[in-house]
Amino acid sequence: MNYEDILYSEVDGVATITINRPDRYNAFRGQTCLELIDAFNRAGWNKAIGVIVFTGAGDKAFCTGGDQGAHAGQYDGRGLIGLPVEELQSLIRAVPKPVIARVNGFAIGGGHVLHVVCDLSIASDKAIFGQVGPKVGSVDPGFGTAYLARVIGEKRAREIWYMCRKYSAQQALDWGLVNAVVPHEELDAEVQKWCDEILEKSPTALSIAKRSFNADSENIAGIGGLGMQALSLYYDTDEAKEGTAAFKEKRKPDFRKFYR
Repeated sequence: MNYEDILYSEVDGVATITINRPDRYNAFRGQTCLELIDAFNRAGWNKAIGVIVFTGAGDKAFCTGGDQGAHAGQYDGRGLIGLPVEELQSLIRAVPKPVIARVNGFAIGGGHVLHVVCDLSIASDKAIFGQVGPKVGSVDPGFGTAYLARVIGEKRAREIWYMCRKYSAQQALDWGLVNAVVPHEELDAEVQKWCDEILEKSPTALSIAKRSFNADSENIAGIGGLGMQALSLYYDTDEAKEGTAAFKEKRKPDFRKFYR
Protein backbone atom coordinates (compact mmCIF):
# COMPACT_ATOMS: atom_id res chain seq x y z
CA MET A 1 0.00 0.00 0.00
CA ASN A 2 1.18 3.52 -0.80
CA TYR A 3 0.66 5.57 2.34
CA GLU A 4 -0.93 9.03 2.19
CA ASP A 5 -1.93 9.54 5.83
CA ILE A 6 0.81 7.75 7.75
CA LEU A 7 4.58 7.32 7.87
CA TYR A 8 6.28 3.95 8.33
CA SER A 9 9.88 3.13 9.19
CA GLU A 10 11.95 0.21 10.47
CA VAL A 11 15.24 0.80 12.32
CA ASP A 12 17.21 -1.76 14.34
CA GLY A 13 14.25 -3.97 15.19
CA VAL A 14 11.82 -1.12 15.90
CA ALA A 15 8.95 -0.30 13.55
CA THR A 16 7.53 3.20 13.94
CA ILE A 17 4.03 3.95 12.68
CA THR A 18 3.10 7.63 12.62
CA ILE A 19 -0.24 9.23 11.81
CA ASN A 20 0.87 12.04 9.52
CA ARG A 21 -2.04 14.49 9.59
CA PRO A 22 -0.70 17.21 11.92
CA ASP A 23 -2.88 19.86 10.28
CA ARG A 24 -5.90 17.83 11.52
CA TYR A 25 -4.34 17.14 14.93
CA ASN A 26 -3.71 13.61 13.59
CA ALA A 27 -7.42 12.84 13.47
CA PHE A 28 -8.12 9.75 11.37
CA ARG A 29 -10.43 9.22 8.43
CA GLY A 30 -11.30 5.93 6.71
CA GLN A 31 -8.14 6.02 4.60
CA THR A 32 -6.00 6.55 7.69
CA CYS A 33 -7.44 3.48 9.39
CA LEU A 34 -6.86 1.33 6.30
CA GLU A 35 -3.24 2.45 6.13
CA LEU A 36 -2.72 1.82 9.86
CA ILE A 37 -4.16 -1.68 9.49
CA ASP A 38 -1.75 -2.37 6.64
CA ALA A 39 1.21 -0.99 8.61
CA PHE A 40 0.46 -2.93 11.81
CA ASN A 41 0.16 -6.14 9.80
CA ARG A 42 3.41 -5.31 8.02
CA ALA A 43 5.30 -4.75 11.27
CA GLY A 44 3.49 -7.28 13.40
CA TRP A 45 4.39 -10.33 11.33
CA ASN A 46 7.93 -9.30 10.40
CA LYS A 47 10.30 -11.43 12.48
CA ALA A 48 12.98 -8.75 12.23
CA ILE A 49 10.77 -6.40 14.24
CA GLY A 50 10.69 -6.77 18.01
CA VAL A 51 8.64 -3.77 19.08
CA ILE A 52 6.24 -1.31 17.42
CA VAL A 53 6.09 2.39 18.29
CA PHE A 54 2.81 4.16 17.46
CA THR A 55 2.67 7.96 17.45
CA GLY A 56 1.47 11.14 15.75
CA ALA A 57 3.38 13.66 13.65
CA GLY A 58 4.35 17.02 15.10
CA ASP A 59 4.29 18.26 18.68
CA LYS A 60 0.59 18.96 19.18
CA ALA A 61 -1.19 15.61 18.98
CA PHE A 62 -0.84 11.87 19.23
CA CYS A 63 -4.32 11.45 17.76
CA THR A 64 -7.64 13.21 18.27
CA GLY A 65 -9.94 10.47 16.99
CA GLY A 66 -12.28 10.50 14.03
CA ASP A 67 -11.97 13.48 11.70
CA GLN A 68 -15.26 15.34 11.99
CA GLY A 69 -14.60 16.80 8.56
CA ALA A 70 -15.06 13.31 7.14
CA HIS A 71 -18.16 12.59 9.24
CA ALA A 72 -21.62 13.21 7.80
CA GLY A 73 -23.82 10.62 9.46
CA GLN A 74 -21.23 8.01 8.50
CA TYR A 75 -17.50 8.36 7.98
CA ASP A 76 -15.79 7.98 4.62
CA GLY A 77 -14.47 4.41 4.81
CA ARG A 78 -15.60 0.83 5.22
CA GLY A 79 -17.15 -0.77 8.26
CA LEU A 80 -20.32 -0.32 10.27
CA ILE A 81 -19.70 3.38 10.89
CA GLY A 82 -17.53 4.09 7.87
CA LEU A 83 -14.37 3.59 9.94
CA PRO A 84 -12.78 0.15 10.49
CA VAL A 85 -11.66 1.37 13.89
CA GLU A 86 -12.71 -1.78 15.77
CA GLU A 87 -10.59 -3.80 13.32
CA LEU A 88 -7.64 -1.51 14.02
CA GLN A 89 -8.06 -1.73 17.79
CA SER A 90 -8.20 -5.53 17.67
CA LEU A 91 -5.16 -5.67 15.41
CA ILE A 92 -3.05 -3.58 17.79
CA ARG A 93 -3.89 -6.16 20.45
CA ALA A 94 -3.42 -9.14 18.11
CA VAL A 95 0.03 -8.46 16.65
CA PRO A 96 2.54 -10.64 18.54
CA LYS A 97 4.81 -7.70 19.41
CA PRO A 98 4.62 -5.13 22.21
CA VAL A 99 3.13 -1.88 20.92
CA ILE A 100 4.27 1.33 22.63
CA ALA A 101 2.15 4.47 22.29
CA ARG A 102 4.46 7.49 22.10
CA VAL A 103 2.01 10.15 23.31
CA ASN A 104 3.45 13.48 22.21
CA GLY A 105 0.37 15.69 22.66
CA PHE A 106 -3.40 15.41 22.62
CA ALA A 107 -4.74 11.85 22.98
CA ILE A 108 -8.42 12.65 22.70
CA GLY A 109 -11.54 10.73 21.66
CA GLY A 110 -10.74 7.81 19.38
CA GLY A 111 -7.08 8.72 19.74
CA HIS A 112 -7.37 8.18 23.47
CA VAL A 113 -8.79 4.72 22.80
CA LEU A 114 -5.89 3.87 20.50
CA HIS A 115 -3.32 4.61 23.19
CA VAL A 116 -5.35 2.63 25.74
CA VAL A 117 -5.30 -0.54 23.60
CA CYS A 118 -1.53 -0.30 23.11
CA ASP A 119 0.54 -2.48 25.43
CA LEU A 120 2.43 0.46 26.93
CA SER A 121 2.10 4.25 26.87
CA ILE A 122 4.98 6.69 27.29
CA ALA A 123 3.85 10.31 27.49
CA SER A 124 5.36 13.74 27.12
CA ASP A 125 4.66 16.07 30.04
CA LYS A 126 2.74 18.15 27.48
CA ALA A 127 0.33 15.31 26.67
CA ILE A 128 -3.39 15.79 27.30
CA PHE A 129 -5.86 12.92 27.65
CA GLY A 130 -9.64 12.68 27.51
CA GLN A 131 -12.86 11.75 25.76
CA VAL A 132 -15.25 13.89 23.74
CA GLY A 133 -17.75 11.33 22.38
CA PRO A 134 -20.87 12.40 24.32
CA LYS A 135 -20.06 16.06 23.47
CA VAL A 136 -20.16 15.38 19.72
CA GLY A 137 -22.79 12.64 19.52
CA SER A 138 -20.55 9.59 19.61
CA VAL A 139 -19.09 6.90 21.89
CA ASP A 140 -16.71 3.94 21.75
CA PRO A 141 -18.84 1.00 22.94
CA GLY A 142 -16.07 -1.55 23.36
CA PHE A 143 -12.38 -1.25 24.19
CA GLY A 144 -12.75 2.50 24.72
CA THR A 145 -15.20 1.97 27.56
CA ALA A 146 -15.15 -1.58 28.95
CA TYR A 147 -11.40 -2.10 28.56
CA LEU A 148 -10.65 1.37 29.89
CA ALA A 149 -12.45 0.33 33.07
CA ARG A 150 -10.12 -2.69 33.32
CA VAL A 151 -7.13 -0.37 33.09
CA ILE A 152 -8.08 2.39 35.54
CA GLY A 153 -11.23 1.16 37.30
CA GLU A 154 -14.94 1.70 36.78
CA LYS A 155 -15.29 5.02 38.60
CA ARG A 156 -12.44 6.72 36.77
CA ALA A 157 -13.50 5.32 33.38
CA ARG A 158 -17.08 6.50 33.87
CA GLU A 159 -15.84 9.94 34.88
CA ILE A 160 -13.76 10.20 31.70
CA TRP A 161 -16.75 9.33 29.51
CA TYR A 162 -19.55 11.08 31.38
CA MET A 163 -17.72 14.36 32.03
CA CYS A 164 -15.56 14.67 28.88
CA ARG A 165 -12.88 16.53 30.79
CA LYS A 166 -9.22 16.86 29.83
CA TYR A 167 -6.50 15.34 32.00
CA SER A 168 -2.81 16.14 32.30
CA ALA A 169 -0.04 13.64 31.74
CA GLN A 170 0.65 13.60 35.48
CA GLN A 171 -3.01 12.80 36.21
CA ALA A 172 -2.89 10.00 33.64
CA LEU A 173 0.22 8.61 35.35
CA ASP A 174 -1.39 8.80 38.78
CA TRP A 175 -4.40 6.85 37.49
CA GLY A 176 -2.30 4.17 35.80
CA LEU A 177 -3.38 5.28 32.34
CA VAL A 178 0.24 5.61 31.15
CA ASN A 179 3.48 3.90 32.16
CA ALA A 180 5.78 6.91 32.28
CA VAL A 181 5.84 10.68 31.81
CA VAL A 182 8.98 12.55 30.80
CA PRO A 183 9.87 16.10 29.74
CA HIS A 184 8.78 16.63 26.14
CA GLU A 185 12.34 16.95 24.84
CA GLU A 186 13.25 13.58 26.41
CA LEU A 187 10.31 11.63 24.92
CA ASP A 188 12.21 10.02 22.05
CA ALA A 189 15.09 8.98 24.27
CA GLU A 190 12.72 7.44 26.81
CA VAL A 191 10.78 5.53 24.16
CA GLN A 192 14.06 4.24 22.71
CA LYS A 193 15.14 3.12 26.19
CA TRP A 194 11.98 1.05 26.58
CA CYS A 195 12.40 -0.38 23.07
CA ASP A 196 16.00 -1.37 23.78
CA GLU A 197 14.99 -3.22 26.94
CA ILE A 198 12.19 -5.05 25.14
CA LEU A 199 14.52 -6.07 22.30
CA GLU A 200 16.72 -7.88 24.82
CA LYS A 201 13.84 -10.18 25.78
CA SER A 202 12.65 -13.45 24.23
CA PRO A 203 10.21 -12.54 21.41
CA THR A 204 8.32 -15.81 21.85
CA ALA A 205 7.92 -15.30 25.58
CA LEU A 206 6.69 -11.74 24.98
CA SER A 207 4.19 -12.95 22.39
CA ILE A 208 2.83 -15.60 24.74
CA ALA A 209 2.60 -13.06 27.56
CA LYS A 210 0.71 -10.62 25.33
CA ARG A 211 -1.77 -13.26 24.22
CA SER A 212 -2.25 -14.33 27.82
CA PHE A 213 -3.03 -10.76 28.91
CA ASN A 214 -5.43 -10.37 25.99
CA ALA A 215 -7.30 -13.61 26.71
CA ASP A 216 -8.80 -12.16 29.88
CA SER A 217 -10.42 -9.23 28.04
CA GLU A 218 -10.98 -10.58 24.54
CA ASN A 219 -14.74 -10.82 25.11
CA ILE A 220 -14.76 -7.02 24.91
CA ALA A 221 -14.25 -7.34 21.16
CA GLY A 222 -17.66 -8.99 20.99
CA ILE A 223 -19.19 -6.24 23.09
CA GLY A 224 -17.59 -3.73 20.76
CA GLY A 225 -19.03 -5.43 17.67
CA LEU A 226 -22.54 -5.20 19.09
CA GLY A 227 -21.92 -1.65 20.19
CA MET A 228 -20.67 -0.55 16.77
CA GLN A 229 -23.85 -1.93 15.23
CA ALA A 230 -25.86 0.24 17.63
CA LEU A 231 -23.56 3.21 16.95
CA SER A 232 -24.17 2.94 13.21
CA LEU A 233 -27.91 3.29 13.89
CA TYR A 234 -27.33 6.14 16.36
CA TYR A 235 -25.34 8.13 13.78
CA ASP A 236 -28.49 8.28 11.63
CA THR A 237 -30.46 10.08 14.35
CA ASP A 238 -30.99 13.83 14.62
CA GLU A 239 -29.47 13.70 18.09
CA ALA A 240 -26.14 12.42 16.82
CA LYS A 241 -26.19 14.75 13.82
CA GLU A 242 -26.65 17.69 16.20
CA GLY A 243 -23.31 16.85 17.81
CA THR A 244 -21.46 16.89 14.49
CA ALA A 245 -23.22 20.07 13.34
CA ALA A 246 -22.45 21.88 16.60
CA PHE A 247 -18.79 20.89 16.42
CA LYS A 248 -18.45 22.20 12.88
CA GLU A 249 -20.35 25.41 13.74
CA LYS A 250 -18.29 25.89 16.93
CA ARG A 251 -21.29 26.11 19.25
CA LYS A 252 -22.71 24.13 22.14
CA PRO A 253 -24.95 21.25 21.01
CA ASP A 254 -28.57 21.03 22.14
CA PHE A 255 -29.03 17.26 22.30
CA ARG A 256 -32.13 17.38 24.48
CA LYS A 257 -34.38 18.85 21.82
CA PHE A 258 -33.83 15.72 19.72
CA TYR A 259 -33.95 13.17 22.57
CA ARG A 260 -36.95 10.85 22.43
